Amino acid sequence: MSESQLQSSYGSTDVVVDDATKLRSRTSLSSIIVGTLVAISAGVLLHLLGAAVGLMTIDAVDRDSPSATSMALMAGGWSLLTAVLSLGLGGYVAARLSGNTDRWDSALQGLGVWGVAVALSAALAGMVAAGSATVATNAAGSILAGAMRGAGTAAGAATDQVDLNALAQRVRSALSAPNDVAAMTTEQRGVEITAIIGRRVADGSFAPGQRERLSALTAAEAGISPAEADQRIAAYEQQAREAAARAEQRAREAADAAATAAAISAFWMFATLLIGAGAAVLGAVQGARDMIAVRVTSPRTRAY
Repeated sequence: MSESQLQSSYGSTDVVVDDATKLRSRTSLSSIIVGTLVAISAGVLLHLLGAAVGLMTIDAVDRDSPSATSMALMAGGWSLLTAVLSLGLGGYVAARLSGNTDRWDSALQGLGVWGVAVALSAALAGMVAAGSATVATNAAGSILAGAMRGAGTAAGAATDQVDLNALAQRVRSALSAPNDVAAMTTEQRGVEITAIIGRRVADGSFAPGQRERLSALTAAEAGISPAEADQRIAAYEQQAREAAARAEQRAREAADAAATAAAISAFWMFATLLIGAGAAVLGAVQGARDMIAVRVTSPRTRAY
């Protein structure tokens, strides 16, 4: 039997489909939009108030300001309170404007307000992030262009001040240095020592024969015995390894701290969104209209 036949047979707008009644839609999209706008506006006001109060607690003159941890806790607590109040108010407005008398329908209206508010907030955050990235890219390009222009100017000025003949003479002296370290000048030994150390830092270890060459150069340059030169080089290597180990440890600690902070932020955002959804639902339930019973008097029973 078709839907029109059912309506003509039973005189009702309800349609029976597989032993279930198809009811009319009781979703009020306009009330959800209005409730979302109210929630966002209330959230903006509360965030501005929180920012003002937080900035008032900073006293840079007397150095009597809350710690970073305290500020983070206060900001997180205020964000949670803002979500509860704004979404609760938005859910109440949406349910009240929808005219629903059923509590469950009103609760779903509030959940709709929460969903639209979260979607709009996420979209706005994405646009802000994209805009910030564009601004940062443009700024970086401008800075790079300025730096290149400055570098070109500085290079030109430096070229004017440098004696090119003297520079060429030093390069030629370094390239034509004898193999005997005792016959080399101080400048020639310094150039080769710098080159060996640079390769050691870049490769992480000495190339074959380079450590012995560095020991000989150091001994000749400092006027010490080869054994003492070896001790100096070994001490240098030990200091380099310790510095690298400290740098690696600091990098690992920084990465671990960043990961922990990101995880805590994610859990806090999850809790805030979940509690905000509950606030929107509770506000909508409170905004549901009460059904009022009206007594209708039949015309036949009226007294004339």
